[in-house]
Amino acid sequence: MSRLEVLKTYKIYIGGQFPRTESGRYYIPTNYSGQKLANVCLSSRKDFRNAVVAARAAFGGWAGRAAFNRSQILYRMAEMLEGRKGQFIEELTQQDATREEAENEVNLSVDRLIYYAGWCDKFQQLFSSVNPVASSHFNFSVPEPTGVVSVIAPQQSGLIGLVSVIAPVIAGGNTCVVLASETKPLCAVTFSEVLNTSDLPGGVVNILTGKPSELASWFVDHMDVNATIYCESNSDTQQMIREKSALNLKRVFFYDQTDWISDAGQSPYFIFDTQEIKTTWHPVENIAGAGGSY
Repeated sequence: MSRLEVLKTYKIYIGGQFPRTESGRYYIPTNYSGQKLANVCLSSRKDFRNAVVAARAAFGGWAGRAAFNRSQILYRMAEMLEGRKGQFIEELTQQDATREEAENEVNLSVDRLIYYAGWCDKFQQLFSSVNPVASSHFNFSVPEPTGVVSVIAPQQSGLIGLVSVIAPVIAGGNTCVVLASETKPLCAVTFSEVLNTSDLPGGVVNILTGKPSELASWFVDHMDVNATIYCESNSDTQQMIREKSALNLKRVFFYDQTDWISDAGQSPYFIFDTQEIKTTWHPVENIAGAGGSY
């Protein structure tokens, strides 16, 4: 008699914990050959709301950390991902990648985390400025994190797309709620296990699995989400996001033309996308008898 395989149940990741979806629903993704891959949570609106609460609670502490400490944590993620390469390669091959493609994707994901770890304490220098003004003031403009970012990750990428959209968001001090690929979800849930063992505070990254067709509107509707990133080219969904984002003036970014495998998939400008510019005016003190202003 043939043995009935026990499929692994992949949970979601909210607030540093691994709950099952509150809806109790799940789905079974398959690969091109029809092989059943796992039991995967079909997340609900309530799961998303719980994730936003966790992300907001974590935002103050994460944004307030020293930039070099965020850099250390991203580097630790790369270390933990490197240590579990074999598992990620296996999951990618189950999801229709060749072994060579899978190895390349995992190696590139490790390198991308290191790339953004290096930018954590440098992008402020690139994007800040001292502005000339026609009065006796110093005028400084500096980037600050936007807040909670909702992300609908690339749907045709099992790992590198997910890593490439999460890393710049958290490198800049934001927190996020991410919807993983519906058809290639295995690496996303395993990546959350990497995050959980990488000194990353709970709630900074929250990963859900499920259907973009069900969840996209909630990702942009929520009034406590400050920015939304959408990585697909569905024109109807893009139009819906544009319209609903106006309700609380969310920032919206469409990364539908980005090749995440290429060098174009990494840039400090991805960090800058989810930053706000704060400008400070400081009066110049006139010191009598000192021969000038200081």
